[in-house]
This record gives sequence, structure tokens and C-alpha cells, in this order.
Amino acid sequence: MYHIVALTIGYLLDLIIGDPMNFPHPIRLIGSFISKLDHKFMDEKVKEKNREAGKERVLGVKLGVYVITATILVTAIILAGAYAINPYLGIGIEAVLTCYILAAKSLSVESSKVYEALKANDTEKARKAVSMIVGRDTEKLDDEGIAKAAVETVAENTSDGVIAPLLYTAIGGPVLGFAYKAINTLDSMVGYHNDRYENFGSFSARLDDIVNFIPARISAGLMIISAYICGVFNGIYSGKRAVKIFKRDRFNHKSPNSAQTESVCAGALGIKLAGDASYFGKLVKKPYIGDAERNIENEDIKRAGRLMYISEFICFVFCTLSLFLLNIAVL
Repeated sequence: MYHIVALTIGYLLDLIIGDPMNFPHPIRLIGSFISKLDHKFMDEKVKEKNREAGKERVLGVKLGVYVITATILVTAIILAGAYAINPYLGIGIEAVLTCYILAAKSLSVESSKVYEALKANDTEKARKAVSMIVGRDTEKLDDEGIAKAAVETVAENTSDGVIAPLLYTAIGGPVLGFAYKAINTLDSMVGYHNDRYENFGSFSARLDDIVNFIPARISAGLMIISAYICGVFNGIYSGKRAVKIFKRDRFNHKSPNSAQTESVCAGALGIKLAGDASYFGKLVKKPYIGDAERNIENEDIKRAGRLMYISEFICFVFCTLSLFLLNIAVL
């Protein structure tokens, strides 16, 4: 029951305050640890003329093991200590940690910055805002390209920034929740196909695919339900179209997970997402997701956000109800 209460408070805290600016964040600490190990393991390796792929992969495994193990141990010690002192302190600490794990509010805030800049016809400001939440090059994006990038980010992160962390935290508390976030952070920092990380980051990239495999599909299902709900109040949304595009385009991405929610979002809104994009000055060919029944517009950023919030709420209700029933069954 303590876990159910803490999960509920953490969920509400994220909805209300999210991640306060200039406030210490555990994910930044994890990122700093990854960066230090990255420099320790790879700075000299990249200077070698005959680099050995096998050795770099082993170092990548070490990186993952060190980061995930340290994250689990630190989180477990903090939680165990708090609950040992006082159950209410334990609930409070667990709730705060849960809030840190979830990212719905921060995703909404950052995407809203793009929305507001586009609404004010400030393309340069919109480019800068969207560059903070996407990995692609944004310098040459027009207003429609900026809006599309923001919608894609909201759709993709509905899974790995909102639903997946919520599921893992519901199952294993902040210990498992932060373990998931550590894997997610590893992938975002070293899981690239470039000269430095092609082998060193392969373990992190594959592990991220594994831990997101089931949550991505659950997220897609939740987003389809959300599309049907939104369709009752706004005719732009279509649950039926979301199902159609999901079935057709859910694998139109090199990642086995990213297109799951993107395809639902594209179908729900009747827009075309993905396609070719520039990364680090290099054009990357990517298949399209969805059909362009209409042009992407600024308001689609907010519409994607609504799908995210409703999906999270449904997931939260399911998780807490399941935990409550499990608690009754155990007692």
C-alpha cells in the first residue's frame, strides 16, 4: 500500500510540477557518470590506428553493467534508508523519486515551447526549441518540418519517456524505474552509429530495444484507445485510422519500437510523419509513417500531447488498480 500511495503522489507531482528548472536531477547524475566512463574507456581507443571491435564491445558491456548496477544500488540504499527511518519518510522519498522518473510534464513543457514559438511566427526560436528535444539537425527546417519533428518526439516519448517508466516503476518501484532510465540514458548518449560508438555503444542500444519492446506495444495500444476517446470530442482524431496506420506502418523504422507509437499518432491525426532527416550534417533515408490526409500544423503538437496525457492516465489507473487488487489477494 505504501508503494501505491507513493506511485500516486509521484504521478500527480509530475503532472503538476514536472522537473523544476535548475534543480538537481538524478538523470543528470547518471548522465555525468556515463560521460566520465565514456571518456575513460574510449578517449584513447579512438586514437588507435587498428581498433578492435570486440574489445570495444566488451568495454560497452562494462559501461552498461557499471552504470545500471550503481543506479540500482544507490536507489535501493536511499529507499531502504528512508523507510527504515519512518514509513512516511519512505513514501515521501519514493514519491519524489517516482516524479523524477516520469517525464510527461517536461515533455509537454518543452514541446509547448515549440508550439508557442511557431504560434508567434518566430521560426528561429522554434528551431532552437525543437533542437532541445530532437536528435536531428534543425537549422534548415521550415515551420512544417519543425512541427513534424515536435509531434514525432511527443509520439515516440509517450512510450520511452512516459508509459515505459510508469510501468517499470509500478512493477519494481523507483529501483526498477531508475534502472530503466539508466538504460534509456545510456542509449541516448552512446547508442549511435558513428565512428566512436558503433561498437562501444552497441550493447546499450540493443539493451534499450529489449527493455522497450513490450512497453512500446502497450503504449501503442493505450494511444489507440486515447485516439478513440479524443475522437468523441474532436473529429480530427480517428481511432479507426490509428489502428489502420499502426498495422501498416508500425515497423517503418530501424528501431523495432519507435514506429509503434509514431504510427498510431500519425493515423490518429491523419498526417504523415518520419521520412528523410539530417543527422550531424548527413542525410539519412527513412520511410514515411502515415498518410498525408492534410498538412501538419502547429496545433498537432498539442493534439499529440493530449494523446500522451490520456494514455498515461489510462496506464496509471490500470497499474494502481492492479497493485491494489494484488495487495488484497496477498492479504
